[in-house]
Amino acid sequence: MKPQFIKIAMAVTAVAFLTAGAYGYRSAFAAWFAGSSGEPSAQTHSSHASHGQEAAAKPGERKILYWYDSMNPAYRSDKPGKAPDGMELVPMYAEEPSKPKEKKILYWYDAMNPAMHSDHPGKAPDGMELVPMYAEEESKPKEKKILYWYDAMNPAMRSQHPGKAPDGMDLVPMYADSDESMENMPAGTVKITATKQQLTGVRTAVVQRQALTRTIRAVAQVQVDETKIARIHVKTAGWVERVNADFIGKLVRKGEPLFSLYSPDLVATQQEYLIARRAEKDLSSSPFTEVSKGSETLLQATRERLRLWDISEEQIKKLEESGQATRTTTMYSPASGFVIKREVYERTYVTPETELYEIANFSTVWVNAEIYEYEAPYVKLGQPATMQLSYFPGKTYAGKIVYIYPTVDPVTRTVKVRMAFPNRNFELKPEMFAEVQLNLAYGTQTVVPQEAVLDSGAEQVVFVAMADGYFEPRKVQIGPRLGEQIVILSGLKPGETIVTSGNFLIDSESRLKSAMGGMQH
Repeated sequence: MKPQFIKIAMAVTAVAFLTAGAYGYRSAFAAWFAGSSGEPSAQTHSSHASHGQEAAAKPGERKILYWYDSMNPAYRSDKPGKAPDGMELVPMYAEEPSKPKEKKILYWYDAMNPAMHSDHPGKAPDGMELVPMYAEEESKPKEKKILYWYDAMNPAMRSQHPGKAPDGMDLVPMYADSDESMENMPAGTVKITATKQQLTGVRTAVVQRQALTRTIRAVAQVQVDETKIARIHVKTAGWVERVNADFIGKLVRKGEPLFSLYSPDLVATQQEYLIARRAEKDLSSSPFTEVSKGSETLLQATRERLRLWDISEEQIKKLEESGQATRTTTMYSPASGFVIKREVYERTYVTPETELYEIANFSTVWVNAEIYEYEAPYVKLGQPATMQLSYFPGKTYAGKIVYIYPTVDPVTRTVKVRMAFPNRNFELKPEMFAEVQLNLAYGTQTVVPQEAVLDSGAEQVVFVAMADGYFEPRKVQIGPRLGEQIVILSGLKPGETIVTSGNFLIDSESRLKSAMGGMQH
């Protein structure tokens, strides 16, 4: 073969390579090599055909769509062979099916409560299986339509172009809401994407019903039971001859002697009683009925006078047996207790106006405590109470509420509560300080965490987490606050999911949206 023909063939091959690629180059070179070696072109054509059929028959190899001329790609054929310009037709293969790209998982979430996120698969608190949230790497976010530009500090100020508001704030865009489902949502409902929820720290909780109790601890003071105080007076004037209960704090029993009194009126009454008794004996057999009845009436009147002057039946009986009036009369205690006041001294002249003794029974004591006015509605008469004293560590006393005062202290805004405690061994002494505990039962109530409620004073709002990232503002009526929880009287149902963290951000967006909606209308 002449050298000039070899150079021409090589130039043609280079052009074919640049036009059809590496495979076309190899085919052209193979055709040239076959032609230069003197082999018939038909043999080369049949070789390609057999090769294409064999390739199509073998599984796993690429599928041939058609055959084309590498020098003129517009020329195609259903079979291998030669193009009109003499070039070998080359195959066009179907692209291999691309394997689906593995999606990146951002986090796992509860399909019933999208605000509930987790870094690992598993189960949500409501028992639902967590599902993955994939990163949308291939899909481009749709460009939102801007309705107008407005001042975030003054939503009424609008503009058709970006820029600055008169107050110097940058105008922010108001986008057209393309979600038609928002039309059926309650006023103020906002939609927040899962990514934004994660960035802003939105957390949720489930509304529950619980049996609520609360323990009130208050400082209290032990007082005397005023219903068990006896004050001693004489019924007739006289002089004290002897004092038996001679010091404050002495324990006296009912019927024990307190002091002896010389009273001229008592002595005269005793003598009248003795005379009336002798007259009754002498005149009881008189044939005149008026005389016998008169003596009997005089005796009864004199006896009644002695009893009214606190002369006991035993003392009257002793007077009848002796037949002699005694100079002094002993006064006995009408009740058991401790002497807490004494105005009786020997050779002292006393009158009925003088309070001689004050005797208090300490078998039961009162304990007064103060509770806040908002706790008063939950305190009832007869409610159990417990008490502890620092003087007796580890010991607990049991009592009950016996009275709730009808007034509120204007300074401390508290209500006084009185409790009664038994004091069998007289361990509880008046003016002692103690700590009392009252267990308040609120019954079974609907409760939420306190941070879930936005309280403006005029109204209380809770944000309810709905499906697909929607958050609905819900007005509620609240009850008492118990620790970290608050009772919901109306507005929520058990099982609903509410926002407990990040609700201030949601509230600002909800209010802004409501303001914008009102302006549009």
